[in-house]
Amino acid sequence: MDEHTYLERIGYRGSREPSTETLRQLHRAHLLAVPFESLDIHLGQPIVLSLPAFYEKIVERRRGGFCYELNGLFGWLLGRLGFAVTLLSARVFTAAQPGPEFDHLVLLIETGERLLADVGFGDSFLEPLRLDTEEVSVQHGSSYRLTGSGQERVLQRRQGSDWEPRYVFSLTPRHLAEFSAMCQYHQTSPDSIFRRMSICSLATTGGRITLSNDRLITTTGGVREERVVAGDDEFRALLQDQFGMDPRGWARRDGRPWCHGPHVH
Repeated sequence: MDEHTYLERIGYRGSREPSTETLRQLHRAHLLAVPFESLDIHLGQPIVLSLPAFYEKIVERRRGGFCYELNGLFGWLLGRLGFAVTLLSARVFTAAQPGPEFDHLVLLIETGERLLADVGFGDSFLEPLRLDTEEVSVQHGSSYRLTGSGQERVLQRRQGSDWEPRYVFSLTPRHLAEFSAMCQYHQTSPDSIFRRMSICSLATTGGRITLSNDRLITTTGGVREERVVAGDDEFRALLQDQFGMDPRGWARRDGRPWCHGPHVH
């Protein structure tokens, strides 16, 4: 890994001291620069749990990725900068029930205090959350908190007057290879949300912009707008102009490969 090139990729020019403030700035910069996207799954490109592969895709080819790629690579960067990093397994809530172990990868960072970092969950907190408190963190107009004690914590986000769980995670240290089976599941199972829809989503200073299948969704200042993407040309233009990716030769609106001959299914 070339840390300087990675930091250029996310537009970060601040301190490299392994402190809480540096982590906060790196976390925010990453989320504003690198999209959460699952396009490779629909392109038929296998996602393997390999840090060099993550680096080549996200930094060198300026793509995004999903949780294992984004948090795996971010954790590697933080470790190279001198942070104490631990990989943790999280189970994402669906219909009020948490999913299986290794469903999601998050990071525990220790800087003199313990912090939860997560640059791979799409629409979520922009800055790390303190682990050992249930204080409410208001970010980008949304409120978050961590509840629980002992070996488990639950990330909650306020929806109206209610607190809704997003995921539950254990403080048991994990290795990247342990996420392999679930990474494969998310790419191949018909029950995986990533198989049922393609997504490319990026935080902006005013909200978020998302391509979900053939729909463009923008949120600015809490106002949500949604429209259908006109066609493949507009889809590719949006990937380039809004997400900083060069999709020539590889992306169609439905997420399948674009080529000059017959479409590859």
